[in-house]
Amino acid sequence: MLHLENLTKAYRTGRSLKYIVKDANLDIPNRRSVALLGRNGAGKSTLLGMIAGSLKPDMGRIRIHGSISWPVGFSGSFHGALTGAQNTRFVARVYGVDTDELYKFTEDFCELGEHFHMPVRTYSSGMKARLAFAVSVGIDFDTYIIDEVTSVGDASFRQKSSALMHDRLRGSGAIVVSHNMRMLTDLCDCGVVLEHGTLTFFEDVKEAVERHEFNMKARDYR
Repeated sequence: MLHLENLTKAYRTGRSLKYIVKDANLDIPNRRSVALLGRNGAGKSTLLGMIAGSLKPDMGRIRIHGSISWPVGFSGSFHGALTGAQNTRFVARVYGVDTDELYKFTEDFCELGEHFHMPVRTYSSGMKARLAFAVSVGIDFDTYIIDEVTSVGDASFRQKSSALMHDRLRGSGAIVVSHNMRMLTDLCDCGVVLEHGTLTFFEDVKEAVERHEFNMKARDYR
């Protein structure tokens, strides 16, 4: 269960405040895959950051029952001087999971070959993304935070990533952000639309997509 209670977050723009969310209240049951939709700049990433714990709300609180991932595929916390293998083992120790199990899964899934044993600072952005995705989904979380992650790599790797994500979501929930409406309707069963600081929940993800597309056509966005 994810529970948002009177959640408020705003940034000052000149003399005024721009509200990302304002007095938002929302309950999302366990094992639901939620599409988070909103315009560019609406604050989706900020909301995800608060849910993940990397940002603090100005007011209100977020209660989470069960474990929640960092944004799947996020590589910003990797230490550049450590190898992919060393970073993987470090993450396993931090999250208290079997080190050897996560190591073996990640090495096999990310397909980096000998680069897995080289410093991450030598990786291309694509290689970092592969490593980050494999480490993220190699741990069983109750809820995954997903942000365009299945677009990583070539067609074969994207297909493999998508298949694994579907497998994980059979027993876990997710909060998914993507500009790909087909991906959202494929992965998610419900949706939340963020508009003018207000969160609106839709039991059917297709209804959420329709509302988002309607909002995108409106010209009165502030």
